[in-house]
Order: sequence, then structure tokens, then C-alpha cells
Amino acid sequence: MDENTAKLAQQLKGNPALLQSLMRSRDGQALMQMLTRNDQGAGLQRAVQSATKGDTSQIVRLVQQLMQSPDGAELVERINKAVSK
Repeated sequence: MDENTAKLAQQLKGNPALLQSLMRSRDGQALMQMLTRNDQGAGLQRAVQSATKGDTSQIVRLVQQLMQSPDGAELVERINKAVSK
């Protein structure tokens, strides 16, 4: 995960209202679709469960996979910019 994405994760972790706002946005919805597309959300659910126990490696892997595609990288960049405002 790059530095900007790590900052985004920290911002969202510390600001539930910002996270809710993001998830209601068009980009947030697109992010969820990309993260759940391949397995109907099973991988994301496992990653979130692991993250709540302190193991963020699965979330990191999901984001890295997402960012390997041009569309995914562009989406994450837009979200980073929107959250940084």
C-alpha cells in the first residue's frame, strides 16, 4: 500500500462520519463494487474480520490488487483527493 493510501486508511479509521460520507458517495459505491465483484464480498468480509482483530494484511492485499488495474488506481486516487479536502 502506498503512503497516500495508508494516510487515507488512518483518516477513515479516526473519523467514522468521513467513512460514512465516503461510502455513500459515487466513488465509495464504485469501490465497494470493485472490492466485492469477484467473490460477492466474501474476501472483503474476511479481510474486515481480520482487520478488527488487528491483522490488516488481507485488507492491504485487497487494496493492492485493486490498484493494479488502471480503473482501480484512478478510483483510489480520486478518493484520496476527496478525503484530503
